[in-house]
Amino acid sequence: MKMRRLGKTGYEVTEIGLGCWQLGGDFGPMDDEDAGAILANAARLGVTFWDTADVYGGGLSEHRIGTYYGKPDGLVIATKVGRSGALFPDKYTCSGVRECLKESARRLCVETIDLVQLHCVPPEILKDGEIFDWLDDFKSEGLIRHYGASVETIEEAFVCLEHDGLATLQIIFNLFRQDANKELFEAATKKDVGIIVRLPLASGLLSGKFTKETVFQPTDHRNYNRDGTAFSVGETFGGIPFEKGVELAEGLRQFIPGSMSMADFALRWILDHPAVSTVITGVSRPEQISANVEAASVPPLEGEIHAQVAAYYENEVRPHIRGEI
Repeated sequence: MKMRRLGKTGYEVTEIGLGCWQLGGDFGPMDDEDAGAILANAARLGVTFWDTADVYGGGLSEHRIGTYYGKPDGLVIATKVGRSGALFPDKYTCSGVRECLKESARRLCVETIDLVQLHCVPPEILKDGEIFDWLDDFKSEGLIRHYGASVETIEEAFVCLEHDGLATLQIIFNLFRQDANKELFEAATKKDVGIIVRLPLASGLLSGKFTKETVFQPTDHRNYNRDGTAFSVGETFGGIPFEKGVELAEGLRQFIPGSMSMADFALRWILDHPAVSTVITGVSRPEQISANVEAASVPPLEGEIHAQVAAYYENEVRPHIRGEI
């Protein structure tokens, strides 16, 4: 698999990374054996960017990564801070963030965290800016090597870009959420900030395997947050109502060349954007990692296809997105 530079971190990471939200059981129950099998296949395939957070399963995801000893050479483990009850929504202090990071380091079994990302913290905290000064201090202390931010909107991303120490931005970017390609990518590239893409398949809609009758487990956010009841509506199905999203996904099939699968098409479209450093794909089964990795070997899409998909997004998809983009 091809490698890409992760902004000013200097890390060389695989184009396809591993999202580890599911290792906390937040997509449904997952035991240690199944979690270990997912990590083992990621390691076997040489996937070198694993993304987790302290709130995934209340730290269970970090713990499972930290106690797994088959990690590939050059592995970069990124975690997130800022959404635990100790901090969110209005209890952010330097000592509080430091303590959360120390707990993450303990669970990950490391002394220094490779990359920590602010985890969709409230916009007013980002605009205040003091939290970035704290991260600079933690970097000087050796608690973290680099820091970035995982944001919910383009506006928040630009606020974060004002801070020179920012190394990465994690954003929602997929065939159903294309706005980052307008100005954000150019601005991030100029500041040498790596782009980490989450929700590349819009919570599975862009796998092309769902129907309007698909049912998700009660503990799956695609059930309890499909209308933004628990957190930002954009984090589930890209903010698009599920039934409409199934229709829109079917509409995309007209642009897919040859026998390419919809999932491969969706991932290849993202990777065709050079500003993207890595795409984190969450999986519930080990074999899904293999399929995601294979998508990176698909040839780039033709410019005409990109133009058609952009027009489809503006005319058919974007009007149905709920919440801020």
